[in-house]
This record gives sequence, structure tokens and C-alpha cells, in this order.
Amino acid sequence: MARLGEKSNMRVIQWATGSMGRTALRRIIDARELTLAGTYVYGSGKAGIDAGTLARRADTGVLATDDRAAILALDADVVVHCPRITLPYDALVEDVAALLESGKNVVSIAGFHWPDAHGDEYASRLRDAALRGGATLAGVGVNPGSVVERIALAATAMSHDLTRLSVFETVDASAMESPEFVFGLMGLNSDPQESDIREGPLGDLYGALFSEVLHFFAAELGGAIERIEPDHRLTLAERPIATAAGTIAPGRVAATEWRWTAVTDLGPELLLSILWTADPALHGDERQGHWTIRIDGRPNIRMSLDIEEPDPGKPPSRALTDATVAVAINAIPHVVAAPPGLFAFHPPAAWRQA
Repeated sequence: MARLGEKSNMRVIQWATGSMGRTALRRIIDARELTLAGTYVYGSGKAGIDAGTLARRADTGVLATDDRAAILALDADVVVHCPRITLPYDALVEDVAALLESGKNVVSIAGFHWPDAHGDEYASRLRDAALRGGATLAGVGVNPGSVVERIALAATAMSHDLTRLSVFETVDASAMESPEFVFGLMGLNSDPQESDIREGPLGDLYGALFSEVLHFFAAELGGAIERIEPDHRLTLAERPIATAAGTIAPGRVAATEWRWTAVTDLGPELLLSILWTADPALHGDERQGHWTIRIDGRPNIRMSLDIEEPDPGKPPSRALTDATVAVAINAIPHVVAAPPGLFAFHPPAAWRQA
């Protein structure tokens, strides 16, 4: 199996060139063992521009296109799929299924981590497309994709008796510049008097996305989910809060905590808490790191994980972008070498019921 750092000359298509996609495009252009075969962009504004220009690199000779059929017709080993997650959650399935059916492996950071969480009809559409094309689909990322699936679950191998795995994520949105992302997809600055985002499309979107983490957890333990209990929480601004995306007015949402408890048929539970905030100081000392992992049972285990930007002149959010894209790029040789179908990284060891 080829690994990054070895000469393999895999042909790669970069799908989408937002902040994540541009970072992925740079990594592909810079990698000696990868050859950029194509670049897909949304909208005509970037179409016809050399991919190197979009990535702040030298010209590559590969011009970006918004022609989906042209991308499907290209000869390539893998597509690095980096669109923004959209409403509804399954809006990206048609594109991914078409890429798979055209014979291209897909590494996506926009879902597809554990399609079986959504039932056989959803998963079969992707699995069947992969089998028809002789290709493999992998949903990867930091969370979802690594923190629970590859780090926390591996740590449960130190447990004799596992009661609950709790994972708390805190993301500081104060330096994020995109209002569309911070005020739209994150839900900050919304007015709870007008609509409660916990009950609307955003709640459905994140419930679908993170349910894949919950179902993966149960499957890795050898069991299944009995029920998922949501407990989403909002923190309202008591004063104006300035962020790079704009100012959050008093009485509007300054933080969202998307929170679920999954109860398995084996007994152990997974508590997953995703806190996105305009000001981490609103939440006390317990929510100052990126992730806190707690494993309750025998013994109790505590872990913390931070991803930090080494350059003080760059926005802190760049670190998480780099980490997410690194997971995707490093997954390429594993996904290309895997048999056709749906792919997931499995932890080297995990708790099993005695």
C-alpha cells in the first residue's frame, strides 16, 4: 500500500475551493506523490482560473471548472471532497454517488463518516454506487472522524468496565471571518425570540451529522444504539460581543451547545457535547480546551486534546483547518488501497464486554 512520502503518482481531483478546499489544494500541489488532475468549483467566478492561482501557488496547467460532467469524465484515482455541509444533510449524496459510480475513490470532509447511521436506503445508495464503480468512500475529519472514532475509542481498551464515554468539544468562533458560516451554519447571533435553532433545520443537520459518531461508537463496541437523547443548549449574550464575523447583540445567541447522549444495548453510553462560542470566557475553566475526553468505569480516564496555530500572526482557526485537511490527505493511500465500498478507520483496540 502506498503511503504519503513514497512515490505513487496518484491522480487527485480537488472538489470545492473554500477555506478547507484551498488548503487541500495546496497540499495536493505540494505533494510529490500526488498529481492534480482536476479542480471543481462552485459558481462561475473561479471557473477557468489556474488551480495554482486559487491556491497561491505557481501555475499548474489545471484550470478550475464548474462543469460537473467534465469532472466525472476525468481519469483520477481519488477526489478530495471539501464542500461546506449544507441543508438538508443529504444534499451532497447525489454528487458523491456520481463520483463513485464514475470509478473515483472519494475522501470527504463533509459527512459520510458512517452512512449506516441513516438506515439501509441511505447507505445502500452510496454503497451500491461504490461497488458499481469499483471505488471506495471515506468520510474523514477531526470531529467527526478522529476524536471519538480513533482516539477516545482506542483509549477505552484500558477499561475493564466501561460506563460512559464523554467527549466535550469547544470551538472559539471569535476569529472566524465568514458571517455565512458563523451566523448561518453555527447559528450564532440568531434571535431565540424569533426562532429556536435547536428545533429547526440546524438541529436536524447536526443531529444527522453527529449521529454517525454515535452509531460508530456503538458498532465498534459490538452493539447498537437503543436511543439518542438530545439536550441542546443556548447561551445568550448579555452585552455586545465583537467577533471577526460581526457583532452579536445582547439577547442573541452567543454560543450553541449541541449535545446528545447515546444509550447502547450493551450498557455503555456516549455523551457528545459540541460547543461553538463567540467567547470561551462565557463557559468557565472546564471548556477552555478544544476537547476533553472522560471515560467513566474502571478505571476512570481523563484526556485533553488541543490543536494550536504555531504562527501568532495567523488566525487560530487555521490550525483546525490544517488538521482536518491533514486527516483527508493522509487517508488517500489507505482509501485507494481499500476494497470497493464504504470505508472507516477503526481504532487499534477498544473496550469489549466481558
